[in-house]
Amino acid sequence: MEFKDLLASQAALPSIPKVIALLLSELGREEPDLKKVSQLVSTDPTLTMRLLRIANSAQYQLSKKIGSVSEALALLGTNQLRDTAMAAAVAGAFRNVPGVDLRQFWRYSLDVAKLARLLAGVVRLPQPIAFTAGLIHAVGELVICVGMPAELAAIDAEATPLSLKRAKAERRLLGYCYADVGAAFAQSWQFPQAIVDALGHQHAPFENGVYEPLAGVLHLAAWRARANEAGLTAEELVDNFPDAIGLALAIDFDTALQQDAIDWTSNQEAIVLV
Repeated sequence: MEFKDLLASQAALPSIPKVIALLLSELGREEPDLKKVSQLVSTDPTLTMRLLRIANSAQYQLSKKIGSVSEALALLGTNQLRDTAMAAAVAGAFRNVPGVDLRQFWRYSLDVAKLARLLAGVVRLPQPIAFTAGLIHAVGELVICVGMPAELAAIDAEATPLSLKRAKAERRLLGYCYADVGAAFAQSWQFPQAIVDALGHQHAPFENGVYEPLAGVLHLAAWRARANEAGLTAEELVDNFPDAIGLALAIDFDTALQQDAIDWTSNQEAIVLV
């Protein structure tokens, strides 16, 4: 399927829900109206459920149960709400994707988001934007799976969905990959341009005169998370380290690997997104 035909498919590239668009617009203001934010969240039962689930999760270890949106918002803050709203909207748009284990997909995506946030801190890039970009960096894969089921067998035969070689296989067989599609998705949903650019260049952040540091961060974060999914040994990690990306960002192998200290996402945590 041609790239333009895939993007024209309503089923493959759904529109952003109106309530989420309004919520993100309000959260993007310099001083969001928290009463309006709370009202908007309350109109979306799925988002409300996910927000309360996060607020009542073990990571906060509260002595009492959070039962309202306003309490959850006070605990989590607007940045956490924005990330949750974006993730909920994207996850809600792809509730049934042929051949994809969505719980594994979102668990992996949360790992990339955490790693991207940590690496962004190392190179002094905005960490909230890096987290959001990491969370949706592979959404183009879902678009391809929904819009091109007939082509999946050939792609899967060369590289599994979370393989380090997936983007290369897609480009060879399709002429484009999940990074290109993900950027188009982010553009259509009016994500910040920095995220759109990072998604579009994450496969090759510094090729052909392009210099996209956030894309480089995404590339390294995705590499590390995919290597973790594949269970690579220490020797295999060394062999597969993207040296050119690390050199451009001044992040060496040891610095990239020290992120091992992160709390890898559990299946239980991933439930909030599926």
